Amino acid sequence: MPLKIGSLVDNRYRISARIGHGGMAEVYEAHDVINKKVVAIKLIREDVMSNPVNLLRFKNEASIAASLNHPNIVKVFNHGTIDGIPYIANEYVKGQNLKEVLDFRSSLPLQEAIDIMMQLSAALSYAHQRGIVHRDVKPDNLYVMGDGTIKLGDFGIAQTDSSAQLTSQGSEIVGSVHYLAPEITSGKPATAQSDIYAAGVTFYELITGHVPYLKDKAIDIAIAHVKEKFPSPKKWLPNCPREVERIIFKCVKKNPKERYANANELYNDLKALKDNPKAIKEKKGFFARIFGFK
Repeated sequence: MPLKIGSLVDNRYRISARIGHGGMAEVYEAHDVINKKVVAIKLIREDVMSNPVNLLRFKNEASIAASLNHPNIVKVFNHGTIDGIPYIANEYVKGQNLKEVLDFRSSLPLQEAIDIMMQLSAALSYAHQRGIVHRDVKPDNLYVMGDGTIKLGDFGIAQTDSSAQLTSQGSEIVGSVHYLAPEITSGKPATAQSDIYAAGVTFYELITGHVPYLKDKAIDIAIAHVKEKFPSPKKWLPNCPREVERIIFKCVKKNPKERYANANELYNDLKALKDNPKAIKEKKGFFARIFGFK
């Protein structure tokens, strides 16, 4: 049921444009006539809604995200139904997601990537302290605002203690395979450390322009996360500073207990790097220093 331009949703949101079409929902720009602000309306697609698991996930996103209020998380203002079809009214994010940025720029400078990762770890720390595991951390779900602020969105498969039913729908493993922590592939429940693993993969991708395991089949990628040594970012970025490599490797330890204990610890290590530019200064080889070439 597409919304008509000019129609009023819940006597509050005046639809002004259709701005997107995703796997789960149609997205519209709307004007909140009460708060006088622009919002995004996500309306679950009717074909998607016929699957009860999809419907549960959409409602899950609405209830979980609405409980969060953090500058690095896309804010949900309201949710309800339109003629029986669920919708979410959230902050209007005008900009690209990080996947689109990487598609255009290939990779990001270290300082920029560190700043992004600090914002992501701050968002994760906030969510984890409230018992929420995102379970789908990746560049596609990180949005870049005009002022450089990064916002984590898409909490459709996020998990709380009360939403564990989403992980017990048969044997389905949810999440994106390139960022999937080994314990999830092995059938264990996601934890905060699973999000930290995905954050480490994201950091790797931001600075190298590549995901760690380049294989054709999803099952082979999942197995690689479990069994294969995680590649060094130096494979693509030979001058990657040792401290950056150390942070990534700590995030992506196969054993969750060996990763950062929490996202705040990750944030502190990233901040220490940001505050010490010399630690991430590109190190040149002997001949580069003497003769000036790379």
